[in-house]
Formats: sequence, structure tokens, C-alpha cells
Amino acid sequence: MDEQLERELKQLIVSSLMLEDVTAEEIESDAALFGEGLDLDSIDALELAMAIERRFGVKIQPSDEEAPKIFASVRALAAHVAARQSLPERG
Repeated sequence: MDEQLERELKQLIVSSLMLEDVTAEEIESDAALFGEGLDLDSIDALELAMAIERRFGVKIQPSDEEAPKIFASVRALAAHVAARQSLPERG
């Protein structure tokens, strides 16, 4: 998996959600983003989805039925972003 992308996403999580008590280096790639892991909530999901769209040009609809899998961990998020970035634009 793309470790650079994972690092960028971790930094994006910390900066876009203004996490004060967590650094990007402390976020485990396989740790849950919601619930027991970082304990993010639905508002955080919206903020993060918007930040990902601005940074990577990848849209994630938190209402999408795949969203729980996509937002499961940094690694899952990185896999989704990498897969979507490699797809040709549909217009």
C-alpha cells in the first residue's frame, strides 16, 4: 500500500479536524477512525470527506452505503483514494 498517501491522509485528518491531542504519527493505519479508534463522529466524516475532495479530487458521500468501509481506517481510506485517483474522469 502507498505509505506516502497514508501519511498525507493522517496529516489531513489532524489538520482538517483540528485534532489537538493527536499527531499524524500517532494514528495507526489500521486503527478504527470511528468508535474505539480516533472516536470521530458523523460531522467529522463530512469534514474529512470535504477535505479529501479538496486535496485529492476524490468525492466520498458519507451517505453512501460503502462509506463505513471507506472510512473504516486510514488504510481503507488510502486504498479508496488511490483507486479513485487512478480512474479516468467520467463526464
